[in-house]
Amino acid sequence: MAYKVLITPRYFNEDPVPLEYLKAHGCEIVESEYGGEKDDRLITEEEAIRMLQGVDAIIAGGIKLTRKVLELVDRLKIIARRGVGFESVDLQAATERGIVVTITPGALNHSVADFTFGLMLTIARKIHLADKAVREKKWQVFMGTDLWSKTLGIIGLGRIGKGVAKRARGFEMKVLAYDIYRDEAFAREYGVQYVPLEKLLRESDFVSINAPLSAETSHLIDEKALSLMKPTAFLINTARGGLIDEKALIKALQEKKIAGAGLDVFEQEPLKESPLRELDNVVLTSHIAGYSIESTQASGRMAAQNVITVLQGGRPDLACVVNPQVYEK
Repeated sequence: MAYKVLITPRYFNEDPVPLEYLKAHGCEIVESEYGGEKDDRLITEEEAIRMLQGVDAIIAGGIKLTRKVLELVDRLKIIARRGVGFESVDLQAATERGIVVTITPGALNHSVADFTFGLMLTIARKIHLADKAVREKKWQVFMGTDLWSKTLGIIGLGRIGKGVAKRARGFEMKVLAYDIYRDEAFAREYGVQYVPLEKLLRESDFVSINAPLSAETSHLIDEKALSLMKPTAFLINTARGGLIDEKALIKALQEKKIAGAGLDVFEQEPLKESPLRELDNVVLTSHIAGYSIESTQASGRMAAQNVITVLQGGRPDLACVVNPQVYEK
């Protein structure tokens, strides 16, 4: 009997390698409306329940796999997330039902770190405004701010945060970091100084958020945190929208309490009506930091490997498994 694998992330099918790998290991790919441009975060609970019937594994993007969904599936053994976020999955419910939840650590590091600097350069040098002006046949000068030798504060010095720190060396930036877990060896090698969050916010010219979203980090950047930042500072978020109190950020941008922001993620996605759309001191992108040809290939292949490992009775690399307690069952 072939294993049935449902695939929902956008652009997964652009790379034939993981599909061929799954089929070579006895898997049948379940047809889905998703996997192309259609965003699987829009799948309703009812659709998810229907799609997952008779399915042994799902390679998932942002589809919400709630307790209700997981309690009504019949054969699911693994949820293989493409990427490193897993807040869309009810981990407790998955663990209770013996479902392994995996991520693809390391696959998106370079693309997200690159994109972080892309947002920094765009907002600081007002590239977005210059582009708009030229398209409107206007020839204007926009006075921007250099990144060179400025102070960069990184909130969350994990794999992606470290990638941002490495790139900052090329701009000869002073790098401050805030993280509850410290990698002192990395900090020494790359000249990173660990500091309290308040100090980082007060002293940084650019603040890059690269932390995971949890109950503890929700609205980590709130009105109080924003009030600590320099009026000339820029806030960059390529992690999760819930890390920032969006209403407080909008107010800070409107009142010019900070110089600007570069946002790839939002509290509610897709972004609907929002005052952010009307502000010229913010760059908005559609949660695409992790979408490069290279990262999409790497994450898709890793997700497929995790699926086969679990379906064959093995255990994926520990760094990939976000609910190792499932093995106690």
